[in-house]
Amino acid sequence: MIIYQGTKSGFLHDTDNRDIEDVVSRAYLATTGKYVPDAEIRSWRESLGQMAKVLRDDAMPDDMGVGIEYGIPQTSKRIDFILSGRGPDNRPHLIVVELKQWSSSKLSDKDGIVVAQRGGAHEREGAHPCYQAWSYAALLEGFNEAVHDGDVSLRPCAYLHNYIDDGIISHSHYAPYIEKAPLFLRGDAERERLRDFIKEHVKKGDNAELLYSIENGRIRPSRMLADSLAKMLRGNREFVLVDDQKVVYETALALARAARADRKHVVIIKGGPGTGKSVVAINLLVALTKTGLLTKYVSKNSAPRSVYQQRLNGSLRKVEISNLFSGSGAFTETEPNVFDALVVDEAHRLNKLSGLYGNLGENQVKEVIASAKCTVFFVDDDQMVTLSDIGHSSELTRWAGELGAQVTLLKLSSQFRCNGSDGYLAWLDNLLGIRETANVDFDPEAFDFRVIDSPAELHALIAKKNKKNNKSRMVAGYCWDWPSKKNPDAFDIVIPDHGYAKQWNLDRDGSLWLIAPNSIEEVGCIHTCQGLELDYVGVIIGPDLLARDGELVTAPEHRSKRDRSIRGYKKLMQSEPDATRKRVDRIIRNTYRTLMTRGMKGCYVYCVDPQTQALLKQATRQDAGA
Repeated sequence: MIIYQGTKSGFLHDTDNRDIEDVVSRAYLATTGKYVPDAEIRSWRESLGQMAKVLRDDAMPDDMGVGIEYGIPQTSKRIDFILSGRGPDNRPHLIVVELKQWSSSKLSDKDGIVVAQRGGAHEREGAHPCYQAWSYAALLEGFNEAVHDGDVSLRPCAYLHNYIDDGIISHSHYAPYIEKAPLFLRGDAERERLRDFIKEHVKKGDNAELLYSIENGRIRPSRMLADSLAKMLRGNREFVLVDDQKVVYETALALARAARADRKHVVIIKGGPGTGKSVVAINLLVALTKTGLLTKYVSKNSAPRSVYQQRLNGSLRKVEISNLFSGSGAFTETEPNVFDALVVDEAHRLNKLSGLYGNLGENQVKEVIASAKCTVFFVDDDQMVTLSDIGHSSELTRWAGELGAQVTLLKLSSQFRCNGSDGYLAWLDNLLGIRETANVDFDPEAFDFRVIDSPAELHALIAKKNKKNNKSRMVAGYCWDWPSKKNPDAFDIVIPDHGYAKQWNLDRDGSLWLIAPNSIEEVGCIHTCQGLELDYVGVIIGPDLLARDGELVTAPEHRSKRDRSIRGYKKLMQSEPDATRKRVDRIIRNTYRTLMTRGMKGCYVYCVDPQTQALLKQATRQDAGA
């Protein structure tokens, strides 16, 4: 969405005759239903006033399009200011302007990173404004069909209207990005340079038609990480890392290069669903491997590894592929510091013991850290989904300390799944009782979330979505046994009231369930989809999550007896009833949180329990009285 859009003449009229920050804040409230923080309003007052000064040039067309606060599809990122029109070649041109109020900064030795005061009193590392402008333009091109297919010329730039050049923000270290997105600073001469830049690329106005096309353009099919891995290993830039992703990547890269056997590093990167943990992890694997450092991608769950390895078949020899990937139980007998770096994805799933029978090793966290000079953990404590999971961030920190490693804590927060909606994730956490958030009410504009009346209708809807690109699947809570394992003609998930009968896909395609073409007819579970992403996900919520007296409660007794995730909980209840009850409750809630955040574009659910179905409909205002 674009919060404010109009023409140059309309924007200048609003600036001259009204407080432009009030105009934009009212538009923001009308569009999103949310109020704007005072700090943001102050920022708009100053920065938009400065852009008005830039646009007061008779040589610029009055009908040039002006857009403010454009939300990039599938992300939580917003472009500050955009201008549209036609260039000298009559092609549609779009100028992307990153606005900053900075007046100082400090050099960083990391690529594209600068130290500055960002949204508070403290200085911290972040993307250089020119990198930021360029990366946002790349995101826009990647996600918006009107831009990608419309022969649109994108021209990013950064305008730091309070910044007098001190040789730092314009340092040669940042030259590659200043070349991609020119930098404009404080002063009349700099303002004139920015005017010339705009006039060079927008010769004729378009009455904001391009802005309209962009706002209403279709979202391009999302690029899946697994599909791009082979190209990345050949040196192609498939994913542009933005903001905190870039900071985390460059920091981990620098620490891995600096690590020694007597100077071990452990990097713990926390991030929720869709924050780009796996994208950063794979980019690190590629970069470290290319620099000659012995590196492996490690995961407890075999599903992401299997999908990545399958996508690399034909691009690399099998031995080369196997050398890049490893299960988390492969380090029980590894000599200390054999690897330069280990990149551990989904680290929350690490177990204590290894081996098929859980009888090998001492502790996977300890063994992984001991095996590498630098270990990079990607973790989400709210995705621990079995009693065997021990990879909590506090446990990673403890073992790092015991093994004498220096610990660096980093965080990923930018949202690239669930349509880029932080609001949906916060609402879901509140709904499931993961944590209390301010997002009590569901925002239907934030994400395509629906409660469907029957499992058959839900499956048909997901199958229809899947026909487009084979990136939609059905999943369910593990509340049904697996008779089809012994009898191929038997059904597993049977819901007689709706004539629904399907089989689990637990071994037929193995860990490749997500990409097997015929698996749309079957149903996956937490063990086959964690660590992977879909376009649309259909979730059957089983009787292990129930609505009672207006609240969601868990019922572990309704889990299948074949489900290993809470195996042994009844015995533990005898010795540690309170702690075990709390752990099992959280595992069930975390499981549905994980399942309901696999979709980049949408999540549709059906609840077996009528009261639960009614509660979710009421929570999403789909009940009959809404």
